[in-house]
Amino acid sequence: MSRRLSKSGRRGFAAVLTVAGIALTAGCGADEPAAAPPTTTIPSTTIATTTAPPELTPAGLPTVDPYAGQPLIDRAEWIAGQDGARLLVFPTDAGRRTPFPGAENRAWLEVLTAAPEADSAGMYDQFRCHWVWARLAAPNKPSWNLEPWRPAVGYDAVVQAACNPGGPER
Repeated sequence: MSRRLSKSGRRGFAAVLTVAGIALTAGCGADEPAAAPPTTTIPSTTIATTTAPPELTPAGLPTVDPYAGQPLIDRAEWIAGQDGARLLVFPTDAGRRTPFPGAENRAWLEVLTAAPEADSAGMYDQFRCHWVWARLAAPNKPSWNLEPWRPAVGYDAVVQAACNPGGPER
């Protein structure tokens, strides 16, 4: 069963883009190649052993992963959708909350561990869009739906299409 954003959810998604100061226009960045998905192994992380709050970067992001050692993705399941195959990615609470730079790559590697056939630029761009934007616009959406049949149009165009290039989510 697929879920889609309600009209208010789509407005919220647009509002998140506006609030973030992102100016996206048709064709802007669409000719850029998609970011290559990470292909390296998950790096080891250091866990803070003190009770002091983690150090923050000037941008306010933690320098120590507050969810190190915890899974960011609960599971990934392939289903048959109306338009073709669909990968449902279910983030954990840690995956929904982590602000740590680099957690996106760790989460994508967890997706690829569960569903290695998802390893394509188009699927990564859809995942990245959900990781960056859908977590803000629809933080309680049960799953993020990634479809291999959607065109690989580059990350900016995927964001402009609310993570669903090539047509709406059904």
